[in-house]
Amino acid sequence: QVQLVESGGGLVQAGGSLTLSCAASGLTFGRYVMGWFRQAPEKERMFVALINPNADYERYADSVKGRFTISRDNAKNTVYLQLTSLKPEDTAVYYCAAKQGVYVTLAAAYTNWGQGTQVTVSS
Repeated sequence: QVQLVESGGGLVQAGGSLTLSCAASGLTFGRYVMGWFRQAPEKERMFVALINPNADYERYADSVKGRFTISRDNAKNTVYLQLTSLKPEDTAVYYCAAKQGVYVTLAAAYTNWGQGTQVTVSS
């Protein structure tokens, strides 16, 4: 049974930083593309970042490029998302997701999802 468990969300002031973690179990972690997505109230779930299994390819949404960094530790079965220079518009529930195969930003292509962690950025 695959489980993805996010942690690290919280309330932060604009300009602040957070680091989200996603611990995976029940899968061969080193074979999976890992992605981060976010969903604001009454909005669609949007791609944020992805990292390939070998951690030598990353991709970011334009809205977070230069501010967020994705990384992974295959020995710990964990993927991270470092959020810096946070803005109120970054407020959302952040989800990690896993898939095998091609590196894509489409949420529907990801087969496994965590329960999400709330990030709230105050102005």
